[in-house]
Amino acid sequence: MLYLIRNARLFAPEELGVCDMLIANGKFAAIGASLDFRLEGLQEFDAAGKYVVPGLIDQHIHIAGAGGKDGFASMTAEIPAADLIRCGTTTSVGLLGTDGTIRSIRALYGKVQALRQQGLSAYMYSGYYGADTVTLTDSIQSDMVFVEAVIGFKIAIADIRSSYPTALELVRKLREVRTGGLLSGKKGIMHVHLGSLPDKMDLLFQLVHDYHFPIAHISPTHVGRTKELFEQAMEFARLGGMIDITTGASKYTDPHKTVMLALENGIPLSKLTFSSDGHAGLSKLDASGWQIGYRSAPFDQNLFETIQLIKQAGMSPAEAFRLITTNPASNLGLRNKGRIAPGYDADLCCFDSEWKLCDVFAQGKPVMLDGTITLKPDECL
Repeated sequence: MLYLIRNARLFAPEELGVCDMLIANGKFAAIGASLDFRLEGLQEFDAAGKYVVPGLIDQHIHIAGAGGKDGFASMTAEIPAADLIRCGTTTSVGLLGTDGTIRSIRALYGKVQALRQQGLSAYMYSGYYGADTVTLTDSIQSDMVFVEAVIGFKIAIADIRSSYPTALELVRKLREVRTGGLLSGKKGIMHVHLGSLPDKMDLLFQLVHDYHFPIAHISPTHVGRTKELFEQAMEFARLGGMIDITTGASKYTDPHKTVMLALENGIPLSKLTFSSDGHAGLSKLDASGWQIGYRSAPFDQNLFETIQLIKQAGMSPAEAFRLITTNPASNLGLRNKGRIAPGYDADLCCFDSEWKLCDVFAQGKPVMLDGTITLKPDECL
């Protein structure tokens, strides 16, 4: 399909002014002022008065559901494609959580493939909280080599639900994911759930200092769970690592405030990402702190917190949107994502002047126009 998007105020995420964009075969083919093409089948879309940014990337989201830590009734549901679209998420990375038994790695793979068939981009991590990494094939390395959608593996540390892995166990798994990435042309990362135990990120520093493992392959998340953990995470960023701030759960303060704290402490914006932890299973508590039920973590807070950076913190859109576009694309090694430029996947979001999401294109096709999902009813699940 051919589309010419005209008159957009473009943040690519760099601010480029008012531009036109030609989309062909799911890619951005040309970008510039007053483009003039006469092509058969070309459809025009007028974005006058709208801000346009790259499609959003959520690098930690429970697309196939999660929960179960408080029994079967606490398990959460899958996330429909339409709900991802409504918050601008055109690329998601699915994962398992505490449960690697009832929640199947094969079911997660099935959800990834379903989202792809619905026109979105989706990837996944092998593994779950435990050190007994669940995989689709016979190993992390084989998953990386033979399963295109697998871009790394997940494990938990500093959490009572983790397996308390040693540094040696982790470095051997890191070797698998890195070697698998080398063989398959992927970056390969170990995505690390951080709990609230006192040892925090000590194990990750050991991997870098004692085993000299390249820090770019270590991706810690939930770094804003506590103030003390975030202070240590900033030291990890100073060493060159990427740190992921959760927007939907596991936070001691508003995520946009956490970002500003990092910047005030000299952490480069390029070392920060947002992810939602959407549909993680959370406990409902009453005013006295007693558990009264269960709920799913929201999956739309990446966009909300990014807009708070613009409206409340005074950050430029060109900087704020990096946390959910170019930065996660770099962290994950997704070479064709996170940017509006020739050759990149044609994922984009259009906003009105108040930063309300209006339109979404995914892989060159409109999936939401004027706030209305354009997928067929049987494609929205």
